Amino acid sequence: FSSNNAVTYDDVHVDFTWDEWALLDPSQKSLYKNVMLETYRNLTATGYKWEDHTIKEHGQTSRRNG
Repeated sequence: FSSNNAVTYDDVHVDFTWDEWALLDPSQKSLYKNVMLETYRNLTATGYKWEDHTIKEHGQTSRRNG
């Protein structure tokens, strides 16, 4: 595995438009968040540096039901 084949943030990041995000049900949104958090943890564990990237949290303004 050479450094030329290193995994980058852009290789693993999955982003939705707001319209796409709105179509997901709560369990799909939760799964997405859990998968991406695990991905971020794995990249961080390998020494990945986050200075060049901003992590956006979809749904910050959404209200919880119940």
